[in-house]
Amino acid sequence: MREERHSVEPDQTVIQTLGPAKIENPMLKKKGAGEGYGRFVNEGIRMRVDPFLDPSNNDEASVATFERAGPREKVYFDPTKLKAAIVTCGGMCPGINSLVRAIVLQLHYMYQVRNVVGVRYGLQGFIPAFGHDLMVLTPESVQNVHGRGGSFLGMSRGAQPIEEIVDSLERLNIGLLFMIGGDGTLRAAKAITDEITSRGLKASVVAVPKTIDNDISFVEMTFGFQTAVEAATRAILGAHNEATGAPNGVGLVKLMGRYSGFVAAHATLALTEVNFCLIPEVDWDMDGPSGLLKRMEERLAARGHAVIVVAEGAGQKLFEGAQLGKDASGNAKLGDIGTYLRDRVNSHFKERGTEINLKYIDPSYLIRSVPATPNDRIYTGFLGHHAVHAGLAGKTGMMVSLWNNHYVHVPIALCIAHKSHVDPEGGLWRAVREATGQPSLLNQA
Repeated sequence: MREERHSVEPDQTVIQTLGPAKIENPMLKKKGAGEGYGRFVNEGIRMRVDPFLDPSNNDEASVATFERAGPREKVYFDPTKLKAAIVTCGGMCPGINSLVRAIVLQLHYMYQVRNVVGVRYGLQGFIPAFGHDLMVLTPESVQNVHGRGGSFLGMSRGAQPIEEIVDSLERLNIGLLFMIGGDGTLRAAKAITDEITSRGLKASVVAVPKTIDNDISFVEMTFGFQTAVEAATRAILGAHNEATGAPNGVGLVKLMGRYSGFVAAHATLALTEVNFCLIPEVDWDMDGPSGLLKRMEERLAARGHAVIVVAEGAGQKLFEGAQLGKDASGNAKLGDIGTYLRDRVNSHFKERGTEINLKYIDPSYLIRSVPATPNDRIYTGFLGHHAVHAGLAGKTGMMVSLWNNHYVHVPIALCIAHKSHVDPEGGLWRAVREATGQPSLLNQA
C-alpha cells in the first residue's frame, strides 16, 4: 500500500530504553514453554526500513533498519510490582475496544501484571480538574468490549498540560503507559516521554497508531482502516442505487481524509461504481472546460447518472480567504467540501435548466463508531501483544507498527516527522483512475 519514500538515517531508528533488562520473562514459566512460548526475539534482529534498497549495498551500517517487535527473554519491569495504564485519544475509530482488550489480556495472562487501569476520556483523565475517575481493567471488565463500536474508555480532543500529565503518572505510580491515538496523540506521547526523561523517572510510553485516515508514516496500515473502507463501500453502493434510480441521478458521498485520501481511494476501488474520486493530494478545478462541473455534464449526457466520492480535505482551495479557525486539537478547520459540492452542483444544473436528482450522503460518524471487522480485530490483537512485549522490556518513546509485513518498533520522533499521502504518480492513484475512467479535472494553464 505504502508508496512514499523518506530519507531515514540509521541513528533515527534507535529505540530509547529505561535501562538493561535483567528479569526473566514470566512467559518462560508458562506451561508448554517449549511449544512456542519460549521463542524470543533477539535484540540484534532488525528489518530494513526500505526493502527496495540496492541489494548490492553491503554496507549495513549505512542502511536504516527498524528493531523487530516481539517478546524478549529478559524484561525490565517486575510484573508483580508494575502498574500499567491505557489511554485512548482523539476521535472514534473501529477497533479501539479490541485493542484495549488485547493489551489487558496480554498483561494479565502472559506477564501476570495485575494492576492495570484505564484513563477516562483521553488526556483529560490525567488532569485532576476534570474529575474523571480511573477505570480498573481486568479480563472480566473487558470480556465483551471487542464486539462494540466506539471507545468504552471514552475519548477527547485537545491538548492538556504535559507537566500535569507527568505529575499524575508520578502520583499514581504508573510505570507503563499505553497511548492509542493519531498524529496529535503521538506528538503528546513524544512530549510526555521527554518530560519523563528530563525528570529521571523510570516510566515507559508505548504508542499504538490510531487513525481512520491511514496517514501515519511508517505504518503499513492503521487499524480500523479496513473496517472504514468496508463501511464506506456500503455508503457508495447506496449512492449508486439512488443515482441509477432517477433520471440524471447524482450520488455524492463525503468520506474521511483531512490530508490523505486513502479511504476514498480504497473505497472507490472496492466498489467500482464511482465516476469521480476527489482527494486532497490531487488538484482539481470546479469550473472551466476540464473542471468537475463540465465533466459531470458530459457524464450525465452519456450515461444518465454519476457517482462522486470526495475526501473531506479535498478542494480546500475553494475556501481560500474563509476564516475557518482551528479545532480543539489545534488543527485548521476545513471547509465543508461535501455541502459545497452539493450546493454548487445543484445550482449549476438549475441555471442551465437541467433537472438533476442529487442525493448527498455523509456517513463519517457512523463509520467511525461501527464495530471492527474480524480482520481489524485480529490486527489489533497483534498490535496489543507487541505493545505489551515492548513496554515490559523497558522500551519507551516508541510506536508499534506493521511495516513491510513485519511488526517493528518505530521511534515516535520519526513517525511525527512525516505524513503519509497518496502518491499522485503512484500505483494506487493510477488504479483509481483506471477503475473510474476519471479524466483530468484540472484546466490547463
